[in-house]
Amino acid sequence: MAGGVSRPGETVTQRVLAILAVFETRLRPLSLTEIATETDLALSTTHRLVGELEEWGAVQRDAQGRYQIGIRLWELGQHAGRQMREIARPLLQDLYSLTQETVHIAVREQTDVLYIDRVYGTRRVPRASRVGGRLPLRVTAVGRVILAYEEDWVRDAVLAQPPEPGAARAPADPAELRAELQRVRARGFAVTREEVRAGAISIAVPIFQSDGAIGAALGLVTTPDRAAVIEQHLPAMRGIARRIQSSLGPFSFTALRENRAGAVEVTSAQQKA
Repeated sequence: MAGGVSRPGETVTQRVLAILAVFETRLRPLSLTEIATETDLALSTTHRLVGELEEWGAVQRDAQGRYQIGIRLWELGQHAGRQMREIARPLLQDLYSLTQETVHIAVREQTDVLYIDRVYGTRRVPRASRVGGRLPLRVTAVGRVILAYEEDWVRDAVLAQPPEPGAARAPADPAELRAELQRVRARGFAVTREEVRAGAISIAVPIFQSDGAIGAALGLVTTPDRAAVIEQHLPAMRGIARRIQSSLGPFSFTALRENRAGAVEVTSAQQKA
C-alpha cells in the first residue's frame, strides 16, 4: 500500500474529490469508517483528509461524530448556475401560476439530466429527484427532449447503454427508443407516463442556446388523471422556454455540466406567503 493509501498513483485532489462524491448519493451522515470503505482509501488517509475538509468547512460532524456536507460547501454550491436560476426562477414561477403544476428545468450531465431548479404545484406528485439530483436521460421527459436534439454521437452513446433498472415502463429496445426520439423531435415535446415513479406523468419542451444548440429542457409534472389534458400546457411551456432562452442570451448551459446545482426548492405554500 504505497503512501498509506489503497490506490497508489492517485493525486491528493482525486482522493478529496472521491470523499466528497460519497455524499452525492448518501443523504444521511457517514462515519469515518464508512467513508473509507466507500472511497477505498486507508482509514488513516481518510482521517487526515476529512479532518482538513472539516477545518475548511466542506464537511461537518454531528453529535455522534458522523460527517455530512458542510455549510461552506453548500454556500459555494449556490454559485453554480446562479445566473441561470436567477433568470429562470421568476419564469418558472410564472409557468406555475399559469398551470398550478410542478415545473422544473434541467440540463444534460453526461448520460443523466441534472435538475437545476423546481417550483412545486398544488397537485403533489411522487418526487423522483431533488434539485441538484440526477436521473437517466432515457427515462425522463426532460431527458428525452434533450437527447432528441443532441448531436448524433451523444444520442448513439446513450442509446448504447443498458436499460436502467427500476424503469420497466421505459422502452428498453434501442430501436424503439430511437423511434420515440424521432417523434419527440418532430412534435417538439416529450411525454413520459409513470416510467420513473408511479403516480406521475411528465411533459417537456426544449430550451435552445443562442447558437441554436440544445441547452436545457423545461418540464411539467402532474398526476395520471391529468394525462388527457397535459398537452394543453404546451403553449405556455413553449412561451416560457422562449423567454428563458431570450433572457439568458449568450449564457452557456454547458457551464453547468461540471457543477452541481444548489438551489433551494420553493413550495406552493412559500410562493403564496
